[in-house]
Amino acid sequence: MGSTRKVTRGAQTWLYPLPALLIGAIVDGKQNFMAAAWGSIANAEPPMLCVAIRRSRHTRKGLVPGEPFSVNVASTSQAREVDFCGIESGASVDKVSKCGFTVFYGSLDKAPLIEECPLNLECTVAQIVELPTHSLVIADINESHVSEDCLADGRIDVSRMDPIVYVTSPARKYAHIGEAVADAFSAGLSL
Repeated sequence: MGSTRKVTRGAQTWLYPLPALLIGAIVDGKQNFMAAAWGSIANAEPPMLCVAIRRSRHTRKGLVPGEPFSVNVASTSQAREVDFCGIESGASVDKVSKCGFTVFYGSLDKAPLIEECPLNLECTVAQIVELPTHSLVIADINESHVSEDCLADGRIDVSRMDPIVYVTSPARKYAHIGEAVADAFSAGLSL
């Protein structure tokens, strides 16, 4: 690899790719979904994830230790709905109705899931770490639901899911995951 001149830009929240997730919870007795891009797998055994959510967000009120919620992975065809759930507050609008979501419940029975999303994770809040601007919600993944047409030979096929990703500032766009460039756990063996 050749040398490239680097330019400093200070501390930034630039980390790519960022999944554009729809976080579902019951808030004030109503189903609500918010868009969140700061999410990641946090642990393998047991399966856990984490998502950072601003405390001012309406959905944050529905995230309580020991209580269920959902993480819904949307496809690129749902960009408008994802964006709407990020720019409107569930305190003033019924996002389920406005977006035309079909809500279902799984084994936890209190975590609203979006049928139209290709992947849904039923979670339970394990703990919440309060950071200066966000609440870091750490959760157990209790069950996974995947659309049958996103499976190939019984395994999840990410290209069929076509998950939407968020490209943060300054671009502020939604995008596809790119093409595969190498085989993991084997490409490096040639070095």
